[in-house]
Amino acid sequence: MRLSELIQAGSVVPELTATDRNGVIRELIQSLAENGAIDPDNVEAVARATISRENQGSTGFGKGVAVPHVKHDSVNSMVATIGRSSHGVDFAALDRAPVYTIVMLLSPSSAPEEHLAAMEKIFRYLQRENFRRFLRQAETREAIVDLIEEADEMQNE
Repeated sequence: MRLSELIQAGSVVPELTATDRNGVIRELIQSLAENGAIDPDNVEAVARATISRENQGSTGFGKGVAVPHVKHDSVNSMVATIGRSSHGVDFAALDRAPVYTIVMLLSPSSAPEEHLAAMEKIFRYLQRENFRRFLRQAETREAIVDLIEEADEMQNE
């Protein structure tokens, strides 16, 4: 599985307008809906489920990154997107630092193994300092998508 196969390129948000965690989650899910990745009628239900999951334990694992994720019945296929905030968002991260890069993963409820495999792939990429730094510096959707494709190529070498 390649990260570029999960990321819905058209839904990548290079500069989030939301300034709080719940707003960021809603903005990314709305972007996925606007790009056909999920049904627009399900945006609010998926957002509520994602926020509820986040309330159980922050997905802000530190180093300026958060990975909100949820398995939901209305999601037909696994999809991810990325949002970037140049100002930082409070995600109650483990290191208490603001989050600048948000990778969101939505999966069907019926695919827990695939969800776990995708999370492992995302975390493997985000553990690399260079990848995190370049994501944070990427100012356009194209730059973010290109970075993901380059990281996929490096992963396969």
